Amino acid sequence: MNTEKQLKNIGIGTWSKLKSVLFKKKLNTSLFTIAFYNLENLFDTLNHPNKLDRNYTPNGLLKWTPERYNSKLNKLGTTIAKIGVKTAGKLPTLIGVSEVENKTVLRDLIQVNALKNEEYAYLHYDSPDERGIDTALIYDKRFFEIIASEPIPLLVYNLDEQQDMTRDILYVHGKLNGEEVHVFVNHWPSRRDGGDETEYKRLKAAETIIEFMKIVEEKYQHPNYIVMGDFNDGPKAESIKKLLQTDKFFHPMEKLLTSKRGSANYKFSWSLFDQIMISHSFLNYQKKTHSYNSANIFDAEFLREFKGKYKGNPFRTYVGSRYMGGYSDHFPVYIQLKYNK
Repeated sequence: MNTEKQLKNIGIGTWSKLKSVLFKKKLNTSLFTIAFYNLENLFDTLNHPNKLDRNYTPNGLLKWTPERYNSKLNKLGTTIAKIGVKTAGKLPTLIGVSEVENKTVLRDLIQVNALKNEEYAYLHYDSPDERGIDTALIYDKRFFEIIASEPIPLLVYNLDEQQDMTRDILYVHGKLNGEEVHVFVNHWPSRRDGGDETEYKRLKAAETIIEFMKIVEEKYQHPNYIVMGDFNDGPKAESIKKLLQTDKFFHPMEKLLTSKRGSANYKFSWSLFDQIMISHSFLNYQKKTHSYNSANIFDAEFLREFKGKYKGNPFRTYVGSRYMGGYSDHFPVYIQLKYNK
């Protein structure tokens, strides 16, 4: 009697359970997920001096209570815990994030039920942003080792010659499964005053990364770069082109943006401001290195508005001052790298 017949003899219910375990599709455990997620105003509930965060307090305009804060933390954690898991069989190894207020919210995020059993840590520096929102990197200590990190100041000025107190660029030098990588986490200046009118600020951000890469390349030959973030510009914008014109990068997300799909939606138009670019070195297939496998937008149904005229859009925490109880106004994006054993 073969194994399948023997197992069937122990009962249909038991056999069904065992079959789902023994004969399910094998996961590719050599895949590692690199994600970026704009968390849409992840503030704690305290009023901090010198930060424009009073609205995000229990008595503020938005009535940002501990209950609402914890609800958002759990929703974001649940989302992160699902990115790329169907193919990689494990949670993301690196998650670049933006719009986080401080280390407190990062600590609270990695301690929610969906993430607390992982070995996550985080890197964060306070930036000069007036609202107090920063970039950060969450990483799995089992697969990623920090060598060095620093915030790169983004020095841009408004037309009145006053400095725009915007987010720093987070630079992290580390080892991914033993292979050295150089990661840049970005949240470039907004388009609030107009896309064309503020374009020069995002061009300056691209130039800042290019200049920093020159410093990296004085010390390291053929470095592996991962540049991720909310660039507030799409794949065809001049700022992104400036990075690509260095001939150092492969952009795996250019084709993900369509009229029906993106990472954010404004006035019924999709955009892909959230992007991840990698150096051409990830297109190799040498042993003990990582090779590019795939790229995608994580736009699962549970992250979407489920009814009304905005059905299908990202399910937000607030619309104006109205509490919606959603996740974020952005979908996460991610790539997967294959480790060549």
